[in-house]
Amino acid sequence: MGPKKVGVLALQGAFVEHVAALRCLGVEAVLVRLPKQLEGLDGLIIPGGESTTMTKLMQSYELVEPIRELAREDKPIWGTCAGMILMANQLFGDNGQTLGLMDIKVRRNAFGRQVDSFEVDLPVPALGKDTFRAIFIRAPFIEEVGSGVEVLAKLDDGTAVAARQRNLLACAFHPELNNDLRFHDYFIRIIGHSECERQ
Repeated sequence: MGPKKVGVLALQGAFVEHVAALRCLGVEAVLVRLPKQLEGLDGLIIPGGESTTMTKLMQSYELVEPIRELAREDKPIWGTCAGMILMANQLFGDNGQTLGLMDIKVRRNAFGRQVDSFEVDLPVPALGKDTFRAIFIRAPFIEEVGSGVEVLAKLDDGTAVAARQRNLLACAFHPELNNDLRFHDYFIRIIGHSECERQ
């Protein structure tokens, strides 16, 4: 296994913070705006932003099929907030287009306008015993998961807000907006494990 090279989709949204987090962990971060920039990546992060705008830009830059191909190759992909919406294979009450990568049904802007943003100390057993400070900004949540999907985190009311399906990871919040790098480290470990499997 050589050094990790992770792409961050940089069409719109909170991509700069993901790049900074990856570099803090000693990982080479590549801004992805064109299909050729996906070549040679060990993994990809799809950041938060505005999911409809991101979808249109992905279509304009002909990125949809190349990203789907990365998933077919079992390259790890992580979607945060709007990125989670784009990862889902189904949207609740919404026929918007997604990448359709994960067997999850997601509800956009799920917490309503009156609670556009909030923070919570979230238990995430996969990250260890300490809670993770999760920052939700006009966040979605996971309505349903398929049989191959592991829920990684829930709010106190049982709402699922993070999940993993093999090499695919999704969370409703913004891990890149705090100084806790454990979620990014977790994704890097998924990449390392998948590299071992491919050898």
